[in-house]
Amino acid sequence: MTEIRIDALLPSEMARRAEYIGERKAEAPILQTFALALMAGAFIAFGAIFATTAATGASGVLSYGVTKLLVGLVFCLGLILVIVGGAELFTGNNLIVMAWAGKKVSTKALLKNWGIVYVGNFVGSLVIVGLLFASKQYLGSDGGIGTTALKIANAKVAFGFWQALSLGILCNILVCLAVWLTFSARSTVDKIAAIIFPITAFVAAGFEHSVANMYFIPVGIAIKDFDPAFAASTGLDLSGLTWGAFFINNLLPVTIGNILGGSIFVAAIYWMIFLRPANR
Repeated sequence: MTEIRIDALLPSEMARRAEYIGERKAEAPILQTFALALMAGAFIAFGAIFATTAATGASGVLSYGVTKLLVGLVFCLGLILVIVGGAELFTGNNLIVMAWAGKKVSTKALLKNWGIVYVGNFVGSLVIVGLLFASKQYLGSDGGIGTTALKIANAKVAFGFWQALSLGILCNILVCLAVWLTFSARSTVDKIAAIIFPITAFVAAGFEHSVANMYFIPVGIAIKDFDPAFAASTGLDLSGLTWGAFFINNLLPVTIGNILGGSIFVAAIYWMIFLRPANR
């Protein structure tokens, strides 16, 4: 008789599940992968919209730490939608390295998945940027939401390369740990509970997530370029908020950092502990 278990999977079982999921992701059809990546980009953007809205005016009422805690908590919506709803997120897919390290996935298949998902995430994020701008939601709270969005975008393009790289590494350690913890789950509630603390922590700490920034920075650029009167009314110096600064100062180093953080500090380490042939 088959044993029925309701307790969480053990770490060694989580590793085997991660390896199996990595194989399936790498083998998925291109169109399916791209469509699911579009969804993930949109889902993370929804979390970013929620976070921007929650941050607006909060600092005038709550302390710095409590404001950051609130913003991080609501941003969890993004990864919850990705994991429970089913979607392909570039940062989480760094865990495919666990299957790659065991030669279950080729280097070509790994890079193909990452490339398709990265582009899909970007396109999905930009679709939400366009819809958000068209909706004029950023004018809410007497323009406070738009001002918050501009401040966030402006701060993100002001990082130096090594600072952005380091923030990207730290971020994806926590994101991949959140995804890793969901591999232990046996219910939707388990998955949501596993996501909340690591994601809240990375947002509250100010770490950098490449896919989230595919929304946060372009929406600021859109407001600046297509509603210059509103942007000027905020009194912010937005001269550095450009597409070039977005790609060079933020997206490039943060993406590299995310890959290093998720692939080495989570995937590779757990592979060596649980899946390396001598340890299986």
